[in-house]
Amino acid sequence: MQIAQPVNTIALRRRMLIRAGLTLLVIACGLGLRWYGFPLGLPALVVKYGGSLLWATMVFLLVGVLLPRLTRRQIAAIAIMIAVLVELSRLVHTPWLDAFRLTTAGALLLGRIFSLWNLVAYAVGIAFGVWLDRIAAMRGLLGWAKAR
Repeated sequence: MQIAQPVNTIALRRRMLIRAGLTLLVIACGLGLRWYGFPLGLPALVVKYGGSLLWATMVFLLVGVLLPRLTRRQIAAIAIMIAVLVELSRLVHTPWLDAFRLTTAGALLLGRIFSLWNLVAYAVGIAFGVWLDRIAAMRGLLGWAKAR
């Protein structure tokens, strides 16, 4: 029989706040890449798949904010499921969904065209999120006794 450890609410709040801050930073980088990537002369592949990579990093961090008690592996698994479902949703076409995808919010959140390469970018983005989270933990920012 295993006794549950007491919950350190201060550490959980701190973890959530740091992840929320990282999420905002990643969102800013993603929007900057999408809006200024082409004018800066960045290649189309960097703009397209860099945005997808940062989108998946954002998903990983948001799951971590919403579910701070989960391990990184669990957060990554949920983020991968979300990313795959969003990508597969691009194969579904209904008038209201297609209309939403034509908006800026719809394009940024759901995308428009299905691509298997996006799934690769998402996997790399989630791995990047795990790395960011681990770095924050190793520096003591997330309030964890050890990086897990």
